[in-house]
Parts: sequence; structure tokens; C-alpha cells
Amino acid sequence: MSRPDPRDPRDPGVPDGLERFLREQDARPALRFLTCGSVDDGKSTLIGRLLYDSKLLFDDQLRALEADSKATGSGEGGLDFALLVDGLQAEREQSITIDVAYRYFATAKRRFIVADTPGHEQYTRNMATGASTASLAVLLVDARRGVQTQTRRHSYIVRWLGIRHVVLAVNKMDLVEFSAERFDEIVRDYDEIAGQLRFDSMQCIPVSGRHGDNVFDRSAKTPWYAGPPLMQYLEEIDVAPDPAHQPLRLPVQWVSRPNQDFRGFCGRIASGAVRRGDSVAVFPSGRATKVARVVTAAGDAESAASGQSVTLTLEDEIDISRGDVIAAGEAPIVADQLAAHILWMDEEPLMPGRQYLMKCGASATRASISTLKYRIDVDTLFHEAAKTLALNEIGVVTLSTEKPVVCDPYERSRECGGFILIDLFSNRTVGAGTIDFALRRATNVRWQKIEVDKASRARLKKQKPVVLWFTGLSGAGKSTIADALERQLTGLGQHTYLLDGDNLRHGLNRDLGFTPEARVENVRRVAEVARLFVDAGLIVLAALISPFRSEREMARHLFETGEFIEIYVSTPIAECERRDAKGLYKKARAGAIPNFTGISSPYEPPESPEFTLDTTEIGAVAAAEEIVHFLRRNGYI
Repeated sequence: MSRPDPRDPRDPGVPDGLERFLREQDARPALRFLTCGSVDDGKSTLIGRLLYDSKLLFDDQLRALEADSKATGSGEGGLDFALLVDGLQAEREQSITIDVAYRYFATAKRRFIVADTPGHEQYTRNMATGASTASLAVLLVDARRGVQTQTRRHSYIVRWLGIRHVVLAVNKMDLVEFSAERFDEIVRDYDEIAGQLRFDSMQCIPVSGRHGDNVFDRSAKTPWYAGPPLMQYLEEIDVAPDPAHQPLRLPVQWVSRPNQDFRGFCGRIASGAVRRGDSVAVFPSGRATKVARVVTAAGDAESAASGQSVTLTLEDEIDISRGDVIAAGEAPIVADQLAAHILWMDEEPLMPGRQYLMKCGASATRASISTLKYRIDVDTLFHEAAKTLALNEIGVVTLSTEKPVVCDPYERSRECGGFILIDLFSNRTVGAGTIDFALRRATNVRWQKIEVDKASRARLKKQKPVVLWFTGLSGAGKSTIADALERQLTGLGQHTYLLDGDNLRHGLNRDLGFTPEARVENVRRVAEVARLFVDAGLIVLAALISPFRSEREMARHLFETGEFIEIYVSTPIAECERRDAKGLYKKARAGAIPNFTGISSPYEPPESPEFTLDTTEIGAVAAAEEIVHFLRRNGYI
């Protein structure tokens, strides 16, 4: 016989008092907030003080804090409360916060989950992660240094990410002798920022995190301050509307089919509520039905509300998969062209036109930035013209997705209006964004069905359409091989077209330069033209440097399986420079040609091309003959 679990209030062995205590804990409202600000403004120390003064630390934690304070603490004697939060060894050694640290504590009135976020500009992406789930921001300012650039940046990010309530904690007041004049000066400076961002509420509090002044209790050292201490304010503020009163949104995370008699759709309710018998619709299809059952972890229920994880069964058989959204009330956005704000999080800059993986809720699709409208200067909030975004920069963009996305404007739903962008090759999260609205004019454009299709055109030409994509360094021999190949195919009666990179820059791509962003757009245009020619039933030869793997993968993705053959002309750069018929390498080495591939701009060789040709070992005609043999063996000609 198993022993009762003393931690489980449902166990008959648990005392009634403990069960009542746990119920009371769960009944108290919860507040998620973050601390942010510049480096060394005292964020971790303030949170450590909150944990200490809430009397939720165990004796062993206090003993460890005392020992760590003596060994690595940055304080002048006494306890270094920052060590309660700065868990990474690198953080303790540098006395800065790198990662986002989450801590839980509670008072008699409220439960709290606090995110301690880094202040260094390099880790702004981590700060945005903490802000994405918070309802209130405690923005710290060092009383000695006042409002900093990072103060402005963090203020803009928290407002952009939906936080409407801010506490300006002017910390380290003990180091300015609790000067009311200094406090008022900082408040005046910050009022200009808050006025531009239009927070719903802002409370300014003078504090000393190390000594506890105005943290839990009013401090006698600030008789000139008439407002509440920080903890009292956090306990009493009303921060957010009830998401249960918003339209129903249930992103489907999993289709449950344990047997042939049950088919349920599982997910966490992002907003609204659902009852058995409610009329709902499934998006993006828009199919309407009714809820047959609401199944929770405890069994069938009459209803469920925002924040609960449930399984719904529906009265009608509807094709639903992961990423679809079950909704009621006002319909969500369904669009493949979206206006959005984006925070760029990667060392490599944003490339308009490059494809990324976009994750919004439970759905994932390829997406690209089709237009970068402007960059936002976080110091002035001015809009600046830009062609790219660097690390930690924020811009307004037009987002094009491969398939329609089901979402809501972020202002209405943080859960259904936020997204991240992931690099297709490295799987790094490179950007985080918020959806502003759908571009209906673009979404209303539909592909016009044409009766004469690709298969019909290919039959007339007695060939299988394909694009042969030649890539390699300048001077490697791409155009020479492609020209020899087209002569051989034409001689065999095949229908071809050669898209040469240099020739295209005289017309279609004459407006493009050679920056990384321009090269991305260059490949995108050539790939789209090649797709049209393949649809016409042709064998297309595309010969251009196309230096980035991501864009070559984007090009491949436009075609059906077997319609894209990557040919890597792998001639070494030394041989390319020796040839240098146009004198380009010589000019690039002298600095006369910027962004020259292989010299001042990178070339990313293919990882698994269908063909690899080195023209130091094989001539152009022989290389073309090998490709012809390949096309014959595989039924293209």
C-alpha cells in the first residue's frame, strides 16, 4: 500500500489546514512583471531584496547567500541580494545579468512572477523575451546616472510589447543622499519619454534596493515622497483586462486520436471562453460547427476559459491540423501579407527578401520581409529610411508568408499577435515581431487558374522542365559551361533558355547593387523568372554567383521535387584570380570594388549539390556532356 503524499492536497493524508492554505494561495491574483534598465542599475539587487523581505527564503538559502556574499558579493559588507537572482557564474564574475531569471514570491495579497532581464545592449533580445509575458515593467534608473539610452530602448520595447503599466524605480538613492532635487530631475527627464509612449499608468518611486528604502515599507529617509512603497503599489495595481471577455481563440497544438471513436483538438485557450454546444469556426478554412465536448485534465466539463489547456471535440468532421485556430466571436485575421513591427535579434543583419521560418502560435510557415518601411530610432522615436536592420534594431515591415497565417493584431491579443523568425539553416531565433494589421489588398490577389498547364507545355516540347542552377565564384566558369550546355541541348532539339547573371543586370536587375541585401533580391527575381520559364515547359539554365545558401534554398523551394538541380562550379579562388579576364579580382584586391564575392563578401559553398564541377580538372564541353548524360538518365530529355 502506497503512503500518502504530504505534498498533494487531494491526498486524504494531507491536513485540512494545508489544503485550505493551498486553495488560498491559488485564489490570490497573480502579477507577472519584469525589471529592466541599463547595466548595473541594481535590478537583481532589487529583486533579491523583494525575495528577502517577503520572508520566503529557506534557512539554507540564507546561509548560502551569506557565504556567497563573502566570496563573490559586490556589496560593501552585508548581504549581496543580487546573488539570489544572478545564477550564471559569468554573471557573478562580471556583476551583470546575462540571461532572463524568473523568480516567484508572494504576499498576503498577491502572487508574483518576476523576470530579471539583462541591461546590456547586447542582450536586448533577452529583455524582450521577459517583456513578452509581463503585464507591468519596473524600469530602474541609477540615481547617479539618470536616464540612459538603454532606458529609452527598454521603455519603447515594453510599450511595443503590450505593457501599459510602468514603475520608474529611481534606485541607489542612498548614493545621492536621498536628494529630492535629483529624484525630481530624473522624473522630469522620464516624463518626456512616457508622454511619447502613452502608458496607461506610471508611478515614480525613489528606492534603495540594497538597504530596502521604499521597497516593502515607507522610508523615513524620503519624507518628501508621499507615494506608496514599491511592494504596496505592486500589490494594489490593476494591470490588465480579463482575457476571458475577449473572443475565443484556441490554437490547435495537437490532434488527439487515441482510437477510431475519438477525435479531439488540443490546445491552450489564448483568450475567451468556450462552452459545450457553442458555435465556433475553424480557421483558416472558416468552416463552422459546434462544440460537442469540452475535456479537461479532470474530465468532461461544461466550459473552460482563457489559460486552460483543453481538448475539444466537434459535432462535424472537419479537416483540422496543428496550427489551425478554433475561434468564436469576431473572426481572426487570415492573411499572407501582414504589416508588423520587428526587433532584430541576430548578429547577421536582416535581409529583405530572404526566407525565414515564421512561428505564430502553434503554426509555422516560411516568410520573408518583402518591404522594410523604416527603422525606429529608439532615442527620438523618429522613423528613418533603412535597407536592413542590425542587432537590436526595431523596424516596421511588410511580411509575406508562404501560406495564410491565422492571427490577431498584437494590440488585441499578445498570444495570437506575436511571432518569431527562425533562420532556416542555423535554427537561430533571429527576430521577434508583433502583427499590426493585414494588408487586405495583397491577400485578395488570387492565382488565376489557366487551362493550358505546365504538363501540357512539356508534352509539346517532349521534355521534362527543370532549372539547372549554376553557382560559384566569379570566373569559376559558370556561364561558359551553361553556354556549352545550351548549345548541346539545342542541337538535340530541346527547348531551353539561359538566364545569365551579368546579362540580367542590364535589364531586370539593373537597379540592384552588390550589397548583401541587393544580392538577396537579385536571386529572388531570377528564381521567380526561372519558375515562370519552368512553368512554360523549358529547361532553364541559371548562371549567377548566388553566394548565400539561404537564397539558393529559397530558389529550390519554389520548384516541385526534381525541378531544381544545383550545380556547384567549385573552381578554387586562386584559379579564378589567375584567369580574371575582366580584371575584377585585381580591382577588388585594391579596394576599388566593394562587396566582391570571395574577397570582401562571403561565398557559402553548397552543402549537397546535385553536381560539383571543378574547371581545373574538366573542360566546359566535357562538363556539359556530363550534365546531358544526367538529364537523359533521369528522363528530362
